[in-house]
Amino acid sequence: MADITTNPPVQAGLNKRFQAALKSLTARYAQYRVYRETMNELQGLSNRELADLGLSRSEIRRVAYHAAYN
Repeated sequence: MADITTNPPVQAGLNKRFQAALKSLTARYAQYRVYRETMNELQGLSNRELADLGLSRSEIRRVAYHAAYN
């Protein structure tokens, strides 16, 4: 009497889910880096330079968020 147990479909499903989660995490981290870089660059500008761009200091977060996540 032969008894065969196979688990590859379960393992393959776990691998795909792990890869999808890793890909999602990588994409989210890349977006966060864009957000932080934009924030740092805009915060480094003087009020005059921001005004030349048509921005005020209160708009920096909104602009950085829009650059990264939209």
